Amino acid sequence: MSAPTLTTSLADLLQTYADLNPHTIDEVDAEPSPLEFMRYVARNSPFVVRGGAAHWPATRLWGHAEYLVGKMGGRDVNVAVTPYGNADSVVVVGDEEVGRKKKVFVKPLEVRRPFGEFFEDVRRQEDARDVVGGGGGGHVEYAQSQNDNLRGEYEVLMDDVEADIAWARIALQKTPDAINLWIGSSRSVTALHKDNYENIYCQIVGQKHFVLLPPVAVACVEEEMLDAATYVRRANGGDGKMVAQEDRPPEKIPVPTCDPDDPETHTELFSSSCRPVRVTLHPGDMLYLPALW
Repeated sequence: MSAPTLTTSLADLLQTYADLNPHTIDEVDAEPSPLEFMRYVARNSPFVVRGGAAHWPATRLWGHAEYLVGKMGGRDVNVAVTPYGNADSVVVVGDEEVGRKKKVFVKPLEVRRPFGEFFEDVRRQEDARDVVGGGGGGHVEYAQSQNDNLRGEYEVLMDDVEADIAWARIALQKTPDAINLWIGSSRSVTALHKDNYENIYCQIVGQKHFVLLPPVAVACVEEEMLDAATYVRRANGGDGKMVAQEDRPPEKIPVPTCDPDDPETHTELFSSSCRPVRVTLHPGDMLYLPALW
């Protein structure tokens, strides 16, 4: 009898995990106690608290443009600009040195804009759906900085949310390292990635759809070392089209290249053994995302 290959061993591991774990995540209708939360942390298991943030003033106020723009005044904010809403993602570009195409990890063009102008553009993009990615200078805007921005450039909005989540603070015995606010339209997509820390996502306005993979699925996501690139506006011809320009000096970044929603990127191992968990958050919902999911 021949020894199992690495691929078959990984497939067996993934199948065993799938057999022992549900393909849905727990949903609760009340905030957990610190002890209940720590049980999820110990199992590295995500869960949703439906309506966990529904009592925050933000869930009543932030859906009104006049309120947000009034509170923010004339403040400038950091805005990520991409042609398709695909910040921090894998794209294929032409490699002039070797005369063929290759994959790169592209970051957004970052600009500073008055909040009111940015917010109006996001509303227009969502309501009219009049932004065509790529050509003709089209673009999608997304506020997605991860530098503790709610206690920074958006600090005037902090009174509308809780400074921390009590059951998480008590259980983990620490306050949040960062509190970030993300604002975008349905065109904004976050590429497959993992975070090395415990994360609690709170939905304030609209919906967000999550596709989640457990840490064991790392074997399926085809991580590659890709050259880093950044979107820029093309000056030639004055059309303003956004293109990915490789960073200088060159930098390699480890990036998952498999997209759970794109079968064309799936390996045989992914297709046969990987089962993503999907969940949608509505206003007031909370999602605990464990480290490495």
